[in-house]
Amino acid sequence: MPVPLLDVNAQNHALKSELRAAFDGVLETGRFIMGEEVEAFEASIAEFTGSKHAIGVSSGTDAILLALMALGIGHGDEVICPSFTFFATAGCIARTGATPVFCDCHPDNFNIDFDSAAQCITERTKAIIPVHLFGQSVDMNTCAAFAKKHDLHIIEDTAQSLGAQYQGKSCGAMSDFGTYSFFPSKNLGGLGDGGLLVTQDDELAEIAVKMRNHGMHPRYYHQMVGGNFRLDALQAALLRVKFAHYSDYTRLRQEHAAYYQENLSGLDGIILPITEDGNNHIWNQFTIRVLNGQRDALKQALLDQNIGCEIYYPVPMHKQECFAHLADAAQSSFTVTEQLSAQVLSIPVYPELTQSQQDEVISAIRHFVG
Repeated sequence: MPVPLLDVNAQNHALKSELRAAFDGVLETGRFIMGEEVEAFEASIAEFTGSKHAIGVSSGTDAILLALMALGIGHGDEVICPSFTFFATAGCIARTGATPVFCDCHPDNFNIDFDSAAQCITERTKAIIPVHLFGQSVDMNTCAAFAKKHDLHIIEDTAQSLGAQYQGKSCGAMSDFGTYSFFPSKNLGGLGDGGLLVTQDDELAEIAVKMRNHGMHPRYYHQMVGGNFRLDALQAALLRVKFAHYSDYTRLRQEHAAYYQENLSGLDGIILPITEDGNNHIWNQFTIRVLNGQRDALKQALLDQNIGCEIYYPVPMHKQECFAHLADAAQSSFTVTEQLSAQVLSIPVYPELTQSQQDEVISAIRHFVG
């Protein structure tokens, strides 16, 4: 049977009546920008993450950009981030006029390597963006100590990890800002673009709220230059419907991950992902490492059997054409990042995946490795 990498319709169509009712409610109000739906959604996420402030924005990318802007990051500044991440992490740094400085990552959990990050420190370093990749937290105690030692701001890129925890604390809520994405493929996926950032700091929240709406407060008075980073009321209303089911989505992803761990363990040439002690992993992706140069062959074998899979990420940031001018200034080596880019393969783990579909994936991988 076909096994897609992700089936957004399976999730959204199950909620058709609720989603349509939410749409009708917004339609009746005539309030399409900001308003009560956005405020209610922000309050829910603030409570869920244990954050003092939650600020809905137009996308996960804009959440990172807004966080950088609110912290005053700009021309002449440097911001450290892992090279093994989605483009938005580095792209937002560059859009402020600052310079992204790339570091390596750990081979076991795919997250930022702070020993590598230490090699990136200069007098111009102003912030670090740890990415909670694939649904698992970075070691935030080490991150906090690192930032304190070097007097850095921390922005947690939590696009893939809403609800993931580190020693009982929510990812995103342990720094200056945490940023989230509600792109349709995320664990809490909207029906379009959407994002949010959280902070515990009253002053930073006030700046971010103003910058979200062109730096305007009160109307037509601009104390600063911001942008149009507002979250649509319709997206907020639809996300509220889906958020009510979020604990079930997380539980099912964790059950699917455990089933893979049980049935794919011990295979030659396959390294399974791990969950670090003290972490609550929410499995935005279930990403295996395929050794001996066989990753692309396994990918094709799965696709030939109508099993969805994807490579996150085939080209790390330090090898992107738009950042080629930074190569000579790089302080870190990228041994692990380049190794992962040649080995990683993500397989289906979405909540609506059936056990029969999982068995298809498991059988195909087992057959491939012989």
